Amino acid sequence: MQNQALAALLFLYREVLGLELPWMEKIQRANRPQRLPVMLSRGEVSMLLGGMTGVTWLLASLLYGSGVRLMECLRLRVKDLDFDRFEITVCYGKGGVRIAAPCFQ
Repeated sequence: MQNQALAALLFLYREVLGLELPWMEKIQRANRPQRLPVMLSRGEVSMLLGGMTGVTWLLASLLYGSGVRLMECLRLRVKDLDFDRFEITVCYGKGGVRIAAPCFQ
């Protein structure tokens, strides 16, 4: 947010007002914090899925095994599953695209 505001000010002064402010280049920009993804080991996933049953197990297995998002998984219908090709067709996922996600046994 801070970097966007600084870029807007620089644009205003340079492009719109035609002024060059050398001190604005020396302003320290905000740093983005590094975020490392949280990953579960295979053993942790097995323990997690082993503690689930029924619909919750099915949803969690689909989320983990195919990589679909939560709302994509909740919107699945029987006709979206292709058991011969082991594929799940996601209609109107993120970005409004239609994708086929592989689903492994």
